[in-house]
Amino acid sequence: MSQRKIKNMEEFAAVSGISRPTLSKFFNDPDSVRRSTRDRIEHALTQFDYRPNVYAVNQNRRTTKNIGVVLPNLADPFFSEIGREVELACIAAGYSPILLSSHGSPQQERANLESLRALKPAGVLLAPFGKASDRKDIESFNDAVPVVLFDANVEGAGEAFVGADNFQSVDLIVEYLCRSGQPPCFFEMKSPLNPNANKRRNAYLESMSRHGFEAQVHQAEGEGWHFEEIGRSEGGRLLKEGRFETDTILCSNDRLAIGMLSAAYSLDIRVGHGDGCALRVAGHDDHPFSRFTCPSLTTIAQDYAAIANRAAHTLFKILDTEARPSTREETLFEGKLVMRDSA
Repeated sequence: MSQRKIKNMEEFAAVSGISRPTLSKFFNDPDSVRRSTRDRIEHALTQFDYRPNVYAVNQNRRTTKNIGVVLPNLADPFFSEIGREVELACIAAGYSPILLSSHGSPQQERANLESLRALKPAGVLLAPFGKASDRKDIESFNDAVPVVLFDANVEGAGEAFVGADNFQSVDLIVEYLCRSGQPPCFFEMKSPLNPNANKRRNAYLESMSRHGFEAQVHQAEGEGWHFEEIGRSEGGRLLKEGRFETDTILCSNDRLAIGMLSAAYSLDIRVGHGDGCALRVAGHDDHPFSRFTCPSLTTIAQDYAAIANRAAHTLFKILDTEARPSTREETLFEGKLVMRDSA
């Protein structure tokens, strides 16, 4: 015989003979009720088909165990990977992550924060768009709920920021490219959404000056999240017109670089650093697909796990101490050069 389906905690209280407040205490913290009562509840759970809605249970707490996680675009494997690391960190710490994607839209980012208000999360881990984000909205949300930013910074917003040290990582790959061949041109989007792109351009300019070379910046027309297509179309146009001053191109991110590799292939330009190669291409981020391109992409690896875990544990520390930090903390992780066949 199939188990009777119980719709809510009131029905479960009626069939189990255990009071609603006692059941609520048990589902919030099993150790908060006597052992004999706990045994009765666990026995009843084996008899009836009932599991409480963890989010509904959390709404009755003064401090919930929900953690909001907001990412710019889950369709991007980079953010899927870092989001997975954040989720695992939350689960391991006993929190219930609520993962939301902004789908490449700053307006959706605002809507996600508004939706989270109704769920009363204990805190929020936010990977914002940066300059396209609504800073006032983030600050208003942060007045009520602790917020830790990661990946992209919004200066002064949130309790803390955790991300990559773009100046260290870009200098590292510029030094390698200059040492191993012609100095790199820099290829970026003209109107990037993410502030990391601006930091990488400035880091490139500083590094080229420090190494005694003239910087060459080329900007691609186009907006939105279709970086590969922009890299392919705009990169192809610049290659065809002979606009790059050297045979080495450093792309602002791996997705633009993947598009550039496609453009070079369509123009019958061989990419790499061996005999017969006419172009070197490098990127930044160590995107999950970068090792599988043809040729495989030389890049800078970000430590996804370290960034995600530091951001999560910074938030957990705030929640555990129930005290907001007196000063905003910023933590930057260094990148690692990954040398592959493209450069």
